[in-house]
Amino acid sequence: MRKLLVFIFPLMLFSCNGNAQKNDKASQEYEVTKTDAQWKAELSEGQYRILRKGDTERAFTSPLNDIKEPGTFVCAACGNPLYKTKYKFDSGTGWPSFDRPIEDAVSYGRNTSFGYEDNEVHCARCGGHLGHVFEDGPRNTTGERHCINGLAMEFIPEGE
Repeated sequence: MRKLLVFIFPLMLFSCNGNAQKNDKASQEYEVTKTDAQWKAELSEGQYRILRKGDTERAFTSPLNDIKEPGTFVCAACGNPLYKTKYKFDSGTGWPSFDRPIEDAVSYGRNTSFGYEDNEVHCARCGGHLGHVFEDGPRNTTGERHCINGLAMEFIPEGE
């Protein structure tokens, strides 16, 4: 029995660290890659904290909350088109919320650093942390709520 335990314990120890448990973002390569120093030099302090370190801005502080005119929300780090105004809705949470992204604009990852698992949303072009996706969005559309940090995006009005 002891020999069996000596064999099984190391097997269990190493098998629990498989690729399925790794963050999807960490294993992905992005079209736009820069050093940490380059990101720090190009982004504002708040944008850097959110996009590169996964921070979250305070609720109800983003001027993007009030935008209703037609246009596109793009990644503040790389300009990748992320969301259209037509998919934006007022979730009451204090962050710009959308029921869907532009096709292939975002990637997803898992985060367990706060003691529970949530779904992070990243820019598919540069890997910047945008926010989180929840399943409490409008039931008459996708049912999703992409809760996105305003500092992670810039707005481009339609026709510009």
